[in-house]
Amino acid sequence: MPPPITSTAAHLRRLLELLTEDAPVEELGAVTAEARRTLPPEELAELDRAAAAALRIRRMLRQHQRRERELSALFDTASDLAALRELDDVLRAIVHRARLLLGTDTAYLTLPDEEAGDTYMRVTAGSISPLFQRLRLSLGDGLGGLVAQTARPYVTPDYRTDQRFHHTRGIDAGVLDEGLVAILGVPLLLGSSGGGSGQVIGVLFAADRSPRSFSSDEIALLCSLAAHAAIAIDTAKALADTNAALAELAEANTLVQAHAAAIQHAEKAHEQLTDLVLRGGDLSELAGQVGELLGAVVTVHDPDGRHLAAPEAVPEPAGLALAVAESRSSGRALRTGGRWVCAVLAGHELLGSLVLHRDEELDDANRRVFERASVVAGLLLLMRRTVAETENRISGELLSDLLTAPHRDPDGLAERASRLGVDLGRPYVVLVAEPVGQSLDRLLAAARRRLFGQPGLTAQHHGTVVLLVPADGADAGRVGASVAAQLGGPAAAVTVAAAGPAAGPQPIATAHAEAVRCLRAMKVLGRTGGSACAADLGFLGVLLADAQDVDGFVGDTLRPLLDYDARRGTDLVRTLRTYFDCGGSLTRARESLHIHVNTVVQRLERIQALLGPDWNSPARALELQLALKLQLLTDGDALSP
Repeated sequence: MPPPITSTAAHLRRLLELLTEDAPVEELGAVTAEARRTLPPEELAELDRAAAAALRIRRMLRQHQRRERELSALFDTASDLAALRELDDVLRAIVHRARLLLGTDTAYLTLPDEEAGDTYMRVTAGSISPLFQRLRLSLGDGLGGLVAQTARPYVTPDYRTDQRFHHTRGIDAGVLDEGLVAILGVPLLLGSSGGGSGQVIGVLFAADRSPRSFSSDEIALLCSLAAHAAIAIDTAKALADTNAALAELAEANTLVQAHAAAIQHAEKAHEQLTDLVLRGGDLSELAGQVGELLGAVVTVHDPDGRHLAAPEAVPEPAGLALAVAESRSSGRALRTGGRWVCAVLAGHELLGSLVLHRDEELDDANRRVFERASVVAGLLLLMRRTVAETENRISGELLSDLLTAPHRDPDGLAERASRLGVDLGRPYVVLVAEPVGQSLDRLLAAARRRLFGQPGLTAQHHGTVVLLVPADGADAGRVGASVAAQLGGPAAAVTVAAAGPAAGPQPIATAHAEAVRCLRAMKVLGRTGGSACAADLGFLGVLLADAQDVDGFVGDTLRPLLDYDARRGTDLVRTLRTYFDCGGSLTRARESLHIHVNTVVQRLERIQALLGPDWNSPARALELQLALKLQLLTDGDALSP
């Protein structure tokens, strides 16, 4: 134990040492107690004054230390708030620091709701009551309403008994459910520097569940925190607004870029389509270019749905007529059945349709490109129709002169034909077609489509449609059958008579006359709705044809018997001729041939097996007898019986 202090100076030094050591108050009191035991009374008064001064100094040091800690905490808080970017993070940090700095049970923050015209509980720390956490305060209600209205801090040691502010049933119920008693509320102010009141953007609270008197230092501390918090909240809101503005700008920039790309795409499409029209492009080129621009196959169709241009082997779409009617009514392209359809119009007239074989959605730019392509298609179709009408008029005049007066100016006819891409020096099959169940104009339109893109002529002539089709090595019968199938259909048949091939004005006119006679014979025989040439009409063909092909008729009619006799050394042709000459009598035929009647029967059975069971019908028998007679006229060796 240290020796007792016996002088005033020693006691004073001890007090200073204890102050420097930040000793507890009890140790300072122990110095004065010891002095009373060792010092005379006249020196105690001076020591008491020194002890009181030491206590004041100690309190001031403690206040400075606490202030230093608070300032440090505020600085740390300001640093933390400055580092945060999201508003929710900032608000949670504020109430957490308020609760930590003041050591309260709870802390919370309210913000105004501009749409509802009140304030609401935005974030809490230490709260346990859902009812309290959902509170809403009207302006002027409760402690928070008073703080927001006056922009001044308010403190109450006991909320329930404090009558300085307006109590409401809802607020009081929430405070009671949370169990709060002492509450301190300070405003979150913006723009309050320079003596102005500033704008209240919220209220920050610290509260205990037991009675408590908040000191002026604690109020000042929470006000300082609220000042930092207001700036942080405003900064976070400004940053959020900036980010939202940047996002809107980015979205707008994306839209602008997309719009610019759409404009460039439309300009490219416009340039390509304009160039196509100016250089005289056709529908196939249009379909190819539009298909390339839109990334899909495009086909062009006539008003009846038939292909006018198809860059690939694409089947004609089903249900096209209904889709075209809807597009024609709306004036827009529409998607239906896995494709896009746009009517091609000239005013109110339907010229055809464009079909984009693509099921995916088209954006506005590509849809406009597709619709613009339909306008270009209409222009091309009108141009083609104008050219076709001119060419048809010229070709009609040429064909009429060629068929009615081929001898008048053969060289002039050949020159006029060459200007239309037709070389009259090459062989053509001449076809005369007559409609069955359709109009002559419709048949002529079908004939023009059939000849489109190849050398040939077609026109109306004396109630029929005449076609000059390149033979290309085929005979008249095959060409006639092919063209009849292309011109006709289930609901609109056509009768086609063929003649040729023929080359040169006069032979073509002669072939036309033969085809006209063949057409008349087909109508007499009831063979309308099909095709035929003179060779297909048997002996009538021989009579009707200008170049009577007797050998061909005889050979075609008797070929099975002639071949059999040549291979087997039999005499079936002579037996058949004798049988007809004897009026079909087996007995007379036997006598004329000097053979047994059974032999005659056996030969006739063989003839039936070779010619067919109808060989002895009146029409067939007439054809056979005519062929047998003509054979006698053309084959000198056959004159002997």
